[in-house]
Amino acid sequence: MMGFDVFVLGFLAFAIIIVVMGVKRVAQGMEYTVERFGRYTHVLRPGLNFIVPVFDAIGHRVNMMERVMDVPSQEIITKDNAMVKVDGVVFFQIIDSAKASYEVNNLEHAIFNLTMTNIRTVMGSMDLDELLSKRDEINTQLLNVVDEATTPWGVKVTRIEIKDIAPPMDLVDAMAGQMKAERGKRANILEAEGERQSEILRAEGEKQAVILQAEGEREAAFREAEARERLAEAEAKATLMVSQAIEEGDVNAINYFVATKYIDALKEIGSAENQKLVFMPLEASNLIGALGGIGELTKEIYAKKSD
Repeated sequence: MMGFDVFVLGFLAFAIIIVVMGVKRVAQGMEYTVERFGRYTHVLRPGLNFIVPVFDAIGHRVNMMERVMDVPSQEIITKDNAMVKVDGVVFFQIIDSAKASYEVNNLEHAIFNLTMTNIRTVMGSMDLDELLSKRDEINTQLLNVVDEATTPWGVKVTRIEIKDIAPPMDLVDAMAGQMKAERGKRANILEAEGERQSEILRAEGEKQAVILQAEGEREAAFREAEARERLAEAEAKATLMVSQAIEEGDVNAINYFVATKYIDALKEIGSAENQKLVFMPLEASNLIGALGGIGELTKEIYAKKSD
């Protein structure tokens, strides 16, 4: 009995060991490859899994989460023979654990070297100005090339970013001088444009002033001509009335006509610029008589109008 009990206990212990060996717990974000006698058979997903003890074994424990790989700084010669230092970062994720385990040896090292090589290839085909101004295009081109190359390895490259592009100090100083010259050029252009616009506005203002002045002078000339026309019409009417009065033998009309001419002549003599003081005899009685004739003539005109 004692021997039988020992056998049973030994068998139970062996069975427990076999069951424990066949149960595998896979953590979230991980996958295990299973090999039977050294040959890949299937993949264990996250959770509780079972394998055949002794016959099956875990081949590779694969991290399925997205990972980040730093690309150290390296020197690159651009298309225009400028030496620059470039570093970057790669984001990738394994999407097929079997391919990542058995299609390539040392996956991270392979991705690292592939990225370094393609950075030199892509950026070496560009000028320095393109490297500094088209970083998004460089990232996109690198991503397409590296992702296509790593697809057979069961890897998805999600992003490649160029972190820093460092030209030599002499190139930095030259670029700073060029930038300063360009800014000075733009400032001169803006100043010239401002002066040109100012001259245009000034010319427009002068043009408008000349137009307004011409219109004012035209209006003044028109009004002056109209005034002269009305004055001429008044003088013509007065002359006609005096002529009619003379034909009728009215002495007062003759006196009026002579008095007006006499007074106009005195006004012109008194307003002459080359005369400061004028002495001339005046017959006051004749002038007063002429004025009296004007008054009599005015009375006769109003009397006729009232009749």
